[in-house]
Amino acid sequence: MTNYPGWAGEMAEIFKSGSISQFVLYGNINDWVSFKSETGNQLQCLSLKDFLTNIMFAPFEVVISYDRGHGIRTCKGSEIFFNFLKAFDSFHRTGFSAANSGEQTLIEANSLPKEPKKALALIDRFIRYGLNRTRSDKDGKMVANPIRIAIIVEYAEYLLPRSEIAYTSPETVDTLIRILDWASDPSITNAYISTCLIAENLNDMNRQLVENPRSAKIQIELPTSDQVLNFVQAITASIRNFGEICDVERESLAQKLEGLSCIDVQNLIERAVKNKKRITMDYLRDVKKEMIEKSASGRIVFVESTRTLDDVAAHHEAKQWLRQDAQLMKKGKLKALPMGYLITGRIGTGKTYLVECFAGEAGVPCVELKNFRDKWVGATEGNLEAIFKILHAMGQVIVFIDEADQVAGKRGAGSGDSGVSGRIYAMLAREMADTRNRGRIFWIFATSRPDLLEVDLKRVGRLDVHIPLFAPQTAEDKKDLFIALAKKNKVKLNTEEIPVFPDNLDIGGNEMEGILIMASRQFELQCDEPDAKPIGHFIAEAMKTYRPMSHSSRLEFMDLAAVIECTDQRFLPEKFQNLDTGKVKERMDRLKMEIGD
Repeated sequence: MTNYPGWAGEMAEIFKSGSISQFVLYGNINDWVSFKSETGNQLQCLSLKDFLTNIMFAPFEVVISYDRGHGIRTCKGSEIFFNFLKAFDSFHRTGFSAANSGEQTLIEANSLPKEPKKALALIDRFIRYGLNRTRSDKDGKMVANPIRIAIIVEYAEYLLPRSEIAYTSPETVDTLIRILDWASDPSITNAYISTCLIAENLNDMNRQLVENPRSAKIQIELPTSDQVLNFVQAITASIRNFGEICDVERESLAQKLEGLSCIDVQNLIERAVKNKKRITMDYLRDVKKEMIEKSASGRIVFVESTRTLDDVAAHHEAKQWLRQDAQLMKKGKLKALPMGYLITGRIGTGKTYLVECFAGEAGVPCVELKNFRDKWVGATEGNLEAIFKILHAMGQVIVFIDEADQVAGKRGAGSGDSGVSGRIYAMLAREMADTRNRGRIFWIFATSRPDLLEVDLKRVGRLDVHIPLFAPQTAEDKKDLFIALAKKNKVKLNTEEIPVFPDNLDIGGNEMEGILIMASRQFELQCDEPDAKPIGHFIAEAMKTYRPMSHSSRLEFMDLAAVIECTDQRFLPEKFQNLDTGKVKERMDRLKMEIGD
């Protein structure tokens, strides 16, 4: 099966071994399955169900599909199945085959049960019937001739959803036992019978089914860059003058579309062609961003950056380190790169802004994880699984988690949230420690409370480099930051309008920005008066009325927490470099009691 997707080869290999006959397919299940036939080089595209029926299960005599919406359908071998129904009706006095032998008539007449308990019981009877089929040999003796049967159960997560055992309905228990029995019954596993369950996310399914060692869980990945290239070449071959409407070669186009499903690639290209739009770099970026965000249901958001580290004021050592890593990324020196970064520091020190500028410097797509938590049991884990699937397919990507202490979960968190926090922690820890992702997925956590982040998540091998950020320490740094904030907020300043900040004034970027906004407000309220004052006048007025934040103890605690977490002394300002770690921890304990944390 060299021309077929990797997951299909794995599935065939497992079945041929005779050890396992039940498969759970999950991941990119709604996409085209693209492959080249063994007799030709032309690319073919089929839905997953059609690929299973016509390619994977080609040697099988009967292929039956079931889902709760459509009930039982025969994809192949309807005559054999109908003969079974007639025999079943005559013995049990039912009317499944009463209408006539046509499958369509059976479906239209709703003569086959849709309810899981009855439908799966009927399928199970057919499997047992098939196991006992016989035929006469050349001597007239009856010999075993079992029917080769494949069962496809679609939307399995709705049939056997994740739930706590205590709240599992009797009907779900019946269904679960039936499917587990198909995986473990030797008479089925040793026969030419296969059962295949299809679900988008493994974490949405019943845990007993997912953890059953007698079934094989196989992930269908998003297409690789080579597969995208083959697909792009196939669907654009019939488009006349494609090179004239696309600004990039097909090879470059495929690289830019990595991370999308084949269906999304097809939609992106057809959308441009049918609406007579040029496929420009801007079009590719915007539509790809839109499609990925939609496929993740808003749980990841692209961080678009036109800035670089040159736009960051102060934080000189941090900028130098990140600029060097950005150069390593561009050169492809992946082994020299860390797995991730932990950005710490008090509120208002520009953690998020630094990450945005780093993404622009590196020229790598950056996504921020958003509201992936859900109130339903198992949904949060399913959301996170879907996010990982997209990240793996994006090639090189920066993954940013802001307020990481609130998002990343806790080891051993239990009854308060039904264990969701602990499972989030476990999934993130496992994904972040996968060294196969080095150089491909860069994890950046930002938090002002790194002490609340689990030690295992921030250890070397997950978040190797801990970069602390502090409020500007010198008058020159404060001046540079104020100028940068004025530029960001489009406030034009003359040199003499820049305020003088004393060295001993503890002021952060958020407070400087507040001063600028206040001054801008007063400046705009002049309403073009003839004696209008310049912006510098109002900046001076705002400085006179400025009051430092009242949470000084909490801010000091955040600074000291950043000092403790720092992994390289060069990141620390001079006043923090020679602090005794023991005394810092003692001070933090006192501050904790003071702020009631």
